[in-house]
Amino acid sequence: EAQLVESGGGLVQAGDSLRLSCAASGFTFTDYGIAWFRQAPGKQREQVSYINNKDGETHYADFVKGRFTISRDNAKNMLYLQMNLLKPEDTAVYYCAVKIGMVTSSDESDYEYWGQGTQVTVSS
Repeated sequence: EAQLVESGGGLVQAGDSLRLSCAASGFTFTDYGIAWFRQAPGKQREQVSYINNKDGETHYADFVKGRFTISRDNAKNMLYLQMNLLKPEDTAVYYCAVKIGMVTSSDESDYEYWGQGTQVTVSS
């Protein structure tokens, strides 16, 4: 059974850093592109970043460029999101999701598996 489990969320102050992790199991990790999404209260879920495996391509939403870094460790079946210079508007539940092949869009329907999410709260 495919499973994604996020961890690393928490309550921090503006300007702080957090590192989110996503542990994958039950499927061939290297066959999938992986993304981080987030959903703030009262808002639609949005894609934050993604990373493909075959070419190492990464993509970031404009609102996190220069502050967040996505990475993956295929040997450990892990996905990471290093978040620096956090802002109150980064407060959201963060989800990892995987898509067979390469990620080419932010369409949620493209993703086969999702984690349960981890809460990130940034106070001002």
